[in-house]
Amino acid sequence: MTTERTIYPHGSAHVDGKLVPISEAKISLLDWGFLHSDATYDVAHVWQGSFFRLDDHIDRFYAGMEKLRLSIPYSRDQLQSILNDCVAITGLQNVYVEMICTRGMPKPGSRDPRSCNNQFFAFAIPFVWVSNPADGNEGLHLVVSRQQRIPPSSIDPRIKNYHWLDMVTGLFEAYDRGGESAVLVDANGNLVEGPGFNIFAVKDNSLFTPAHGVLEGVTRRTVIELAAAQGYSVDQGELSAQQVLEADEVFISSTAGGVMPVGRIDGQVIADGKAGAVTRVIRELYWALHSQSKYRLDVDYQ
Repeated sequence: MTTERTIYPHGSAHVDGKLVPISEAKISLLDWGFLHSDATYDVAHVWQGSFFRLDDHIDRFYAGMEKLRLSIPYSRDQLQSILNDCVAITGLQNVYVEMICTRGMPKPGSRDPRSCNNQFFAFAIPFVWVSNPADGNEGLHLVVSRQQRIPPSSIDPRIKNYHWLDMVTGLFEAYDRGGESAVLVDANGNLVEGPGFNIFAVKDNSLFTPAHGVLEGVTRRTVIELAAAQGYSVDQGELSAQQVLEADEVFISSTAGGVMPVGRIDGQVIADGKAGAVTRVIRELYWALHSQSKYRLDVDYQ
């Protein structure tokens, strides 16, 4: 691409092999990604001009496509270049970046997914936060939803997907009950995950997080690695509502915001309602990783 380019400060998208303003990005009504949620995607972020753990996001994207029998006509290097260009043309330094593969459209009159021509899209928009970043120490108010997460026996949650009606139902329930977001449960009432985030509880300097029925988030993995390096034990198993209510600290993790404290669960204040000591340590280490060459890839804005 040439160095003389139009800047799209509100965001850009890669559609049909071209970069366009985000406002002009379109998908066909007949694409099964729209009609059937037959798609997979992944979300990375750029912070202060650098991608964070982009290789891990690309790994998960390709793994999801393989499991769903989807493919794109781009190598890993080509995909990385497309994502770079999506960011570069916006001129933004802190960016939410998504890559998507949909089933596409079948041959006319066919309902055979093998006849579909898979489609690739990507976009970059200003950074998105799961919770309000205005006060990083003020905890989020979560509601333990009565809504059951789609079970892993139906849809493998390790494949990022757009089957979010359970999540949306949980969000409406949270709003109706005075919360800011929701965490869904499994068939046994154990906490699983929320819309776009994993959850952790801290008790006596040990971390507890659900292991089953969840997306294995890249930020979740980063938290587990950081916690282990600091000597904290990490229990990946079941997490009940009672455990989080009795926890010393609770926080969520997401590409869209990193490590964010939870101050209330179902209206009950956790500790003092603010970020606890362990949460603050993990959060500080998480953002510090963004400056390490092992995890960052600078955007080529030229």
